[in-house]
Amino acid sequence: MADDRFPDWHGTTILAVRRGGKVVVAGDGQVSVGPTVMKGTARKVRRLTPGGRDVVVGFAGSTADAFTLLERLEKKLEAAPGQLQRACVDLAKDWRMDKYLRNLEAMLIVTDGQGLYVVTGAGDVLEPEHDVAAIGSGGNFALAAARGLMESDLDAEAVARKAMAIAADICVYTNGKLTVEIIGA
Repeated sequence: MADDRFPDWHGTTILAVRRGGKVVVAGDGQVSVGPTVMKGTARKVRRLTPGGRDVVVGFAGSTADAFTLLERLEKKLEAAPGQLQRACVDLAKDWRMDKYLRNLEAMLIVTDGQGLYVVTGAGDVLEPEHDVAAIGSGGNFALAAARGLMESDLDAEAVARKAMAIAADICVYTNGKLTVEIIGA
């Protein structure tokens, strides 16, 4: 995502793949300013445990904004334990309606191993049609690669790793230094 105040900031590709009862969320670590890689090892995939239940979140965009959203998501999950979709919808409503939150610039991929959602500041809570979701600078490259790899016999982690490698080969704002979280059976 690019910010109007920081128009040359780019970075991060987040990919989620659901297959065989597992969801794998993989994120690269690159943050770039124009043609310069500022950091190659940012960690933008996190495991949360609100109420003792695991949830994995990947985020693209402003890190401080994403952490604010993660805190809000945790509170929503604590208020509605085990109801990931409800928590995501409530977060998206707040994000769109609240004057402070409305200015946050990030996107989230959220999963509890069963549900898989992309949450945006436009009020969207999207479920992927093909068990693959991607966000960030190289998201479209990773998404296309993963969709193609879903035709193979690879497991979810192998699909995610290969798709991220393909995205890193194509997108200058994506690198191969991955953080991978697996959730589900």
